[in-house]
Amino acid sequence: MRNLKLKLMYNGKAYHGWQVQANADTVQGRLESAVEAVFGEHLTVYGCSRTDAGVHANEYFCNFRTEKSISCESVVKALNANLPDDIAVFACEEVREDFHSRFDCKSKRYVYKIWNSQIKNPFLTHTACHYKYRLDENLLNEAAQSFIGTYDFKAFCSAGSSVTDTVRTVKAASVVRQGDTVIFSVEADGFLYNMVRIMVGTLINVNEGKIDKNDIQYIIRSADRANAGVTAPAQGLFLDKVFY
Repeated sequence: MRNLKLKLMYNGKAYHGWQVQANADTVQGRLESAVEAVFGEHLTVYGCSRTDAGVHANEYFCNFRTEKSISCESVVKALNANLPDDIAVFACEEVREDFHSRFDCKSKRYVYKIWNSQIKNPFLTHTACHYKYRLDENLLNEAAQSFIGTYDFKAFCSAGSSVTDTVRTVKAASVVRQGDTVIFSVEADGFLYNMVRIMVGTLINVNEGKIDKNDIQYIIRSADRANAGVTAPAQGLFLDKVFY
């Protein structure tokens, strides 16, 4: 039995996230259909993360098992021929049989992009959040350092999550400006439901003076979602890097 690991990139605008859902178009569903077209049988594809509806991926890994001997180079070409233009397979490699894209992952990095201008950008409508008031990237970068460490991030988890262990280790967090684009980057060993989007919403509230930059640690310790900021829109969020 071969275990094949795929590296993907996708624009999540048209999809209800990664995971297969009844009566919803998902990235996993599209990929499994392509795999079935190429390999002639339905094979379950295991993803590295459950990205939400409208969220994108600069880098995404998944794996599936097959008895077929199609070369990795041919797998890439064949899958791309059966995938829509907003999903692309960049690489395929054979890995050890017990490898799992999700459980073998050491950490992930997400980025959130904000188009920070009075005027909206029609080319970024679905790949960045538009925020017209000036963001102080230095203030927000300073505030973001409070996320770094091992904490119970329950205050940064939306209702509806079935996760019971809400402790995560954030390894790095930063806010930088590139012209009119402000980018929040965060790496952690795992993320809770809407965690990054709530972090971004909290930083925006810091910029607005609704939350003091020194209160993030208090919010974390409170374990109360009501104390954190709003949940930022999905379209600015990218799974950027997966570390194994």
